[in-house]
Amino acid sequence: MLDESLLDTPEGLAEADHRGLLRGAAEAGARVRTAARHAAEAGIGGLKPDGRPRAVLIAGPGAAATHTADLLGALAGTGSPMVRLAPTGVAPAAGALRWELPGWAGSVDLLLIATPDGTEPSLSLLADQAYRRGCSVAAVAPPQTPLAEAVTGAHGLFVPMATAPYDQEEPLAASSPGVFWALLTPLLALLDRIGLLGAPPDVLEKIADRLDHVAERCGPAIAAYSNPAKTLAAELADALPVVWTEGDSAGPAGRRFAAALAELAGRPAVVAELPEALAAHSALLAGPLAASADPDDFFRDRVEEAPALHARVVLLRDRPIGGLTAAPAARDVALSHDTPISELEPEEGGELETLAELIAVTDFAAVYLALASRA
Repeated sequence: MLDESLLDTPEGLAEADHRGLLRGAAEAGARVRTAARHAAEAGIGGLKPDGRPRAVLIAGPGAAATHTADLLGALAGTGSPMVRLAPTGVAPAAGALRWELPGWAGSVDLLLIATPDGTEPSLSLLADQAYRRGCSVAAVAPPQTPLAEAVTGAHGLFVPMATAPYDQEEPLAASSPGVFWALLTPLLALLDRIGLLGAPPDVLEKIADRLDHVAERCGPAIAAYSNPAKTLAAELADALPVVWTEGDSAGPAGRRFAAALAELAGRPAVVAELPEALAAHSALLAGPLAASADPDDFFRDRVEEAPALHARVVLLRDRPIGGLTAAPAARDVALSHDTPISELEPEEGGELETLAELIAVTDFAAVYLALASRA
């Protein structure tokens, strides 16, 4: 159940925020600026690349690395394939995870390592393996960690992760907004420098400004009736989120939202891209999870029972190009099954700005749902 009264009680939200999630979402813009400064101080602006790498390999633990690889792949397109190196191991612990370079990796490839920990022995070994193979290596991780020493020893580029004091108070959640932007921003600056995507310093500043703007609209002091993130959290209180995305950059935002709902709020969600989502989820909307589905007696007393879980579509969209959009068909499908629909569409701006807005609003929504939920 969701305590909706808590959504409009900033003091109560702050008291419940043991992991600093709300602070991480509110300070995302500041985190981007700090991370961009760390990237500049590490020398990214002075790099003289010899050309685009054949492939970009991305390694790191948990959802933060997964989301980073997903987003960078969507932004870079076909310029150089983005390959996430998924770890193996017996447990999701720093000492148990293992990464290996693919056999084809060599001197024309680039290895990126992104981790909020930096103590993983296998990542240090991976940096050394890449150096012996001739791969270029760059990493974002907390300073003064074994990985920082390994990357420096492999003649790679190390960028200290932008952290906040409260990051040390509780274990970092991989889906937390602060971790995500701290890892992503230096990699955006690096890939801009080698020509794989467009993220120069002025664009990074625009991303930070857009994140600040979202924080002003979605912060804990803003009442739910005018706060899109609190509104979305309330709408998803007793729902199964069916996240539909439209547009290249909206896809990673939707997948990140689904992962954040699971990790932060303990809520299941399904996600797919339009227009294929309409076929992929048609049976789901017509089945027992449909909003109109209620096989029991209508007059049965339900006062003592938890509300049934029913689907709710969440449509995340980029602004359509050339008027081509599947949104009207998506609305028709949802309404034909009596399924409510929530829509988020960013304000005008560049691709990275609009993507940052979608991520930030859904991050706030996931955090509010986590903080206001109760057994």
